[in-house]
Amino acid sequence: MKKVLFILFLSLVSFGFSQSADELFSQANGLYKDGKYQKSIDLYEKIEGLGVQSEELYFNLGNSYYKLNMVAPSIYNYERALKINPINEDALINLEFANRMAMDAVIPLPKSVFQKFSDAVIYKLPYESWAIISILLSFLGALLFLLYHFSYTSSKKLLFFNTSILSSILLILTVFFAFKAFSYEENTLMAIVFEKTAEIKNGPTLNSDTMFELHEGTKIQVLDGIDDWMKIKLADGKIGWIIAEYIKEI
Repeated sequence: MKKVLFILFLSLVSFGFSQSADELFSQANGLYKDGKYQKSIDLYEKIEGLGVQSEELYFNLGNSYYKLNMVAPSIYNYERALKINPINEDALINLEFANRMAMDAVIPLPKSVFQKFSDAVIYKLPYESWAIISILLSFLGALLFLLYHFSYTSSKKLLFFNTSILSSILLILTVFFAFKAFSYEENTLMAIVFEKTAEIKNGPTLNSDTMFELHEGTKIQVLDGIDDWMKIKLADGKIGWIIAEYIKEI
């Protein structure tokens, strides 16, 4: 009996939490429409403080910060929305506009054909999506094989045999894509510079030589960390050290 009551209590708490978050989200959207962007930000961040993570929340946060011409927070939140859904067209478009406010024009290094393919196809979906596609293809392949096995005419046997082979090839590809996307997500840590102007050193100490400067809104890759310093890499291949509190990991 106690177990049943405990489960009922958890269900009621979960329902109340969801209702509260939805109400806050609706209020924040209303404030945004009225042009009260800072107040909408306060509510969106309150929702985030409740543990909510969604592309809609981060997208709206990015829009609110963009309206206030706050470069780093707007880019940061658009990037977070895209991390959840890399094919969110609205977030992609708005991120492009937000990036125009950033001071640093980082020209990426040329990419190989496989790197371009990975960016355009493999990394466009999270690894969970590729895993689901793989499972569906495995069921499809099994079904096609059964249809081939129990077909009586040669034309149907040929059709189901060829399609089962094709589904098997696609299955192998999607499994590879899932592992590739998983490895990329696990081993690639990106961040946004939040400091107005940050000196990039050649070592993790204040008295190290300054190699160049970065400004708020610049996207970087985090390679390593020592104490209060992070080793970073830019899209153009430059590597250096930045104070950890100057950046926020996406």
